[in-house]
Amino acid sequence: MSVASDSTHFAPPAEPSLAMGVIGNCAFSALIDARGRIVWCCLPRFDGDPVFNALLEQGSSDTDQSSAFAIEIEDFAQAKQWYEPNTAVLRTQLLDKSGQGIEITDFAPRFFSHSRFFKPMTLVRRVRPLHGAPRIRVSLDIRFDWGRRQPLITQGSNHLRYVGDALTLRLSTDAPLSHLLSKQPFVLTRELNFLLGADESLADGIADTARLFEQETVSYWRQWSQRLHIPLEWQDAVIRAAITLKLSLFEDTGAIVAAMTTSIPEAPGSQRNWDYRYCWLRDAFFVVRALNSLSEVSTMEDYLRWLSNVVVQARGGHIQPLYGIGLERELPEAVMDHLSGYRGMGPVRVGNQAQEHFQHDVYGNVVLGAAQAFHDQRLLHRAGLAEFKRLEDVGEQAARTYDKPDAGMWELRTRARVHTSSALMCWAACDRLGKIALVLALPERAAYWQDHARRMQERILREAWSEERQAFAESFGGRDLDASVLLMIEVGFIDPKDPRFIATVDALEIHLCDGPYMRRYEAPDDFGKPETAFNICTFWRIDALARIGRKAQAREIFTTMLAARNHLGLLSEDTHPVTGEMWGNFPQTYSMVGIINAAVRLSAPWDSQV
Repeated sequence: MSVASDSTHFAPPAEPSLAMGVIGNCAFSALIDARGRIVWCCLPRFDGDPVFNALLEQGSSDTDQSSAFAIEIEDFAQAKQWYEPNTAVLRTQLLDKSGQGIEITDFAPRFFSHSRFFKPMTLVRRVRPLHGAPRIRVSLDIRFDWGRRQPLITQGSNHLRYVGDALTLRLSTDAPLSHLLSKQPFVLTRELNFLLGADESLADGIADTARLFEQETVSYWRQWSQRLHIPLEWQDAVIRAAITLKLSLFEDTGAIVAAMTTSIPEAPGSQRNWDYRYCWLRDAFFVVRALNSLSEVSTMEDYLRWLSNVVVQARGGHIQPLYGIGLERELPEAVMDHLSGYRGMGPVRVGNQAQEHFQHDVYGNVVLGAAQAFHDQRLLHRAGLAEFKRLEDVGEQAARTYDKPDAGMWELRTRARVHTSSALMCWAACDRLGKIALVLALPERAAYWQDHARRMQERILREAWSEERQAFAESFGGRDLDASVLLMIEVGFIDPKDPRFIATVDALEIHLCDGPYMRRYEAPDDFGKPETAFNICTFWRIDALARIGRKAQAREIFTTMLAARNHLGLLSEDTHPVTGEMWGNFPQTYSMVGIINAAVRLSAPWDSQV
């Protein structure tokens, strides 16, 4: 019997969806679908070549450029998937029609060893039989150069090497190599281990290494989670969000990626497909702020290493809204025409043109991202006078540009205005510099920045207010509504009980909300009117409602957003208000931030129960 005819009892791959889990170790990550198939993994780092790309290319891996790492069960009937509690270790159970089953454990090793965090470029997969004598098929298809190149495969005694021009990967395994190479189904009688990573020999046996890596990685994440200061309610949701944010850190430089993927459309067929595998200073600030609220400040300390390099590199001038995770300034945008895209909805973009934009809110995001380092005495490296002087250069840019047209935080490519949100964040830069100056006992500098902030605040309140709409508009002198004005209370710009802010919340509810969900803005953009709701905007609305005293309504919307998560507690960028389906890049740090912020804002206090 041929291998082909012996494979007819194996189900076709699951349709692409965002019902996926993420594993990683603050060096790289991988996405695993609900049946335990690795469908996305960029190496050697987040913004690298996707050696597994089936998320964006759904054809047969034998005939085209799709690549994945699948462990399948014959006569598949059902799957169950969960994270080991309080860790980034993913478990997937597959059952066949006879009730026989297997369990797959997936993780990327991360633990403290030899006075540093050990985080190798290694995927570990362990599979064991649960019931009966299940038959499985292991399919490891690797592609390089965005699917265009197949590797040369060489074989050792217990390993396979996948040789490419720029990267060579080694699979060390105690599974039968012949079955892997031929994709021959076989009966699983014992636990098997697969370690895919750098082309290096293991220091110990395959099973012993996999077992040790799992034990140490589980221990690391449990200890990390144990130190979080979490709210009383929604603890599981908060811990999962926090772990996901931590996984978005590229620890080598301190950068924080906005998402793990590129080109998941913001809405079906919209062509709003962007590459989010870079560090936006805006998104990174919100990640740091959310983790700080849980008393997890080590991510901030790592990020400040990256941010300080951005500030020094700018030399008091223009700062880009995003950079590469290795501080790359140029991120040229290209289209991978040979890839069909998520569910066939291209284009697949690599790079991001937004690095060319002028988005003036960036100056506020820089200062806000660094501000806690001047106040927090727990930090190993508190900021001082030298760091303040560098931030003053950023503040001068904020003062110069706050009332100048820009692309805005939504990165509009064909329209420039004096965006309220950009002016607001420039105000925040000056306001926080004044507060930092007081901590550093610099009264003259404090007065200087406070004066800037006062004048900017007066002008924003005057020119962003629309009498016609009875709301703060998206731009000076404008009339269009935009959810980003809700950040006024996030950064302490206005009293949430101010009648103008309450009126703005009411106007946004009427014009931007589809039930509990909120869109970014009402005006058409480069692609027309947005179809899906932007999750972080919904979370901003939750925060605003809670602060103005409508806590019951805020809790109701938060419950809806928790239900919008996938089966593992993860969110993408957007939610379709009609179907409830997730769209946009995944997992989206902005959205996971929203879960933490809402839970912290709405939870009953601990002393109400203990």
